[in-house]
Amino acid sequence: MIQPDVPPAASPGTQAVSPHATATLRAIDAAEAARLLPDLASLLVDAVESGAGVNFMAGFTVAEAESYWARQIEGLAAGDRAWIVAEEDGALAGTVMCVFAPQPNQPFRAEISKMLVRSTRRNRGIGGMLMTAIEAEALKAGKSLLVLDTTSGSAGDRLYRRLGWTPFGTAPGYAYAPDGRLDDATFFFKQLAPTPAWRGGPAA
Repeated sequence: MIQPDVPPAASPGTQAVSPHATATLRAIDAAEAARLLPDLASLLVDAVESGAGVNFMAGFTVAEAESYWARQIEGLAAGDRAWIVAEEDGALAGTVMCVFAPQPNQPFRAEISKMLVRSTRRNRGIGGMLMTAIEAEALKAGKSLLVLDTTSGSAGDRLYRRLGWTPFGTAPGYAYAPDGRLDDATFFFKQLAPTPAWRGGPAA
């Protein structure tokens, strides 16, 4: 699931609408992600320690976070995702990925993954900025339909509704929170553009 920030979105690469945020956003490649690995690991550990439902449990270590991100960097190098980082005051403030669906019959779909904002940088509009930026990257990659899931009733749930995402279902008891609590999850989609008609040949 996704750990969000709360305030409204701003255009990628610009200052946030919030008077408190001065973050800048940029897309990164695999080499840049590798350079940022220690900061990304620290960011993910911070998310888990602050109680975010992002797939990991209490006690999650920096080494485990680095191993996780190393696998994501491999995917970025293979071209299966887009990746945005937000930086503020020279430090990594947040990140988000858009993972392209691997299924041959869904070349237009992608999933938002690991939308994280450092706990000391939250409530400044960075989450909305990250979402705006990654939606733009998805469109550039030819993705017209995005999906995500987040903890039901969370700040993320409220944020995505505000940003125009449509909820399409809730799964009870979907995942453990870091402290062992069982949380429900709400699933969302956003149609960025009309999905084009299939232009390939008939199925074999």
